Amino acid sequence: MRNIDFKNKIYQVDAFTDEIFKGNPAAVMIVDSMPTDIFMQNMAMEMNLSETAFVLPQNGKFKIRYFTPKAEIPVAGHPTLASAHILYELGLVSASEAIIFEANVATLKVKKKNDFIRMNFPQFNIDKIEVVAEFKSIVGFDPLNMYQSDYNWKIAIAESVEEIVQAKPQFSKMGQYGLGHLIITAKSNTGNEDFVVRCFAPDLGVDEDPVTGSAHCALAPLWAKKMKKMEMKSKQLSPRTGELLVKLIRDRVEIKGKAVTVFEAKLK
Repeated sequence: MRNIDFKNKIYQVDAFTDEIFKGNPAAVMIVDSMPTDIFMQNMAMEMNLSETAFVLPQNGKFKIRYFTPKAEIPVAGHPTLASAHILYELGLVSASEAIIFEANVATLKVKKKNDFIRMNFPQFNIDKIEVVAEFKSIVGFDPLNMYQSDYNWKIAIAESVEEIVQAKPQFSKMGQYGLGHLIITAKSNTGNEDFVVRCFAPDLGVDEDPVTGSAHCALAPLWAKKMKKMEMKSKQLSPRTGELLVKLIRDRVEIKGKAVTVFEAKLK
């Protein structure tokens, strides 16, 4: 690892895009010792992004923790991509080397190939459930099916892309009906991608997440079964938009995307 002064620096990276101000912004701090939980939570509140990642080099691997403005979460996609991007960009890891992140609940392997960063995540378990009776009044459409996934995600499949685009969730009510971590998705009709998605997590202080890598640990196996294909392209239809390439590899999901650094700052 190169001798680079990263102490007290924080980087903001737009993930799952190669354009600044698109994709999903994440903050990344590389630390020489893991800060206190209070500091990390306060820093995430200060950055006010869907996630802030704290990365600690440790015996050839990297301990990584993720905080939303409201709480720590066990695993996340776009801040993992952002963190890998910074490690490669700074030369802390060479472009030919893999990065091993140790998250609280999983080991995540990341590799760089050309402009893409490939992340290897565990698949999430998925179980079909009854449609929440109040779903249409809260979100705006009647789902064809609903599923429960790991980490408290609910997944609702819409009949059309238009229903995904036009959905206007009532964030203040979602948590009352178990919809505080909600993925809505539909098969694409454009030919440019296989499926579309939007993600909402008001329970974590994130009303709509611009691009959600970890949601694809559930979406990839779900759509692979429906479409009978192992490699797919996803488009997240948030106002910022983002694109992901996903591939099922046995019990893992490969999530591939690009990232771009927006700024670096130094803490006082």
